[in-house]
Amino acid sequence: MTLAVTPATPDDAVALAELFDREGSPCFCRYWHFAGTNKEWEARCAFDRDRSRDELVAAVRTRTVEGQGMVARTSARPGAIVGWLKLTPRAALSKLLARSPYQQLRGEGPAPDVFAIGCLLIDPAERRRGVARALVEGGIELARLRGARAIEAYPRDAREPLHDGEHWMGPRSLYDQLGFEAIHGDGGPYPVLRKSLS
Repeated sequence: MTLAVTPATPDDAVALAELFDREGSPCFCRYWHFAGTNKEWEARCAFDRDRSRDELVAAVRTRTVEGQGMVARTSARPGAIVGWLKLTPRAALSKLLARSPYQQLRGEGPAPDVFAIGCLLIDPAERRRGVARALVEGGIELARLRGARAIEAYPRDAREPLHDGEHWMGPRSLYDQLGFEAIHGDGGPYPVLRKSLS
């Protein structure tokens, strides 16, 4: 199997939405951009998933910051996207900064040169084959090319093993292997990991 990781383009929009369909994820990478309450978000995921799907497709097609990231493909599945890494300036994830585990980041100001990994999704049939690692490595290089001084990740770090669906921000172990270091919340369930690119 040959694996290719590239920045997302407008032509990837529909195939990316199909990845979320195959995984059974109703969020379509819209959580960080949803202004409502958690209860309202749960209702949208349950009853209005097509709206989130349409918003993801539109964001990728129009190249907004909400639709930026890396996609992965394999030679074994032509046309299909088998992995997605949301990568955008952290300032574009206003909801992240509003959540209590990450509020300490607000003291840094807008920080447009700090990029954030806001989602990491792998096709269920392609997990544990190096796709996630290739996406993060590609994201690091893309952030560097776009002038970022650092890239951050926000994995869930639980004492008990997590199932695959709970690793929607990527596994802590992967970021540790790639040189990310904890800058806030180490030892807690929601650490902030950062890799300097300067």
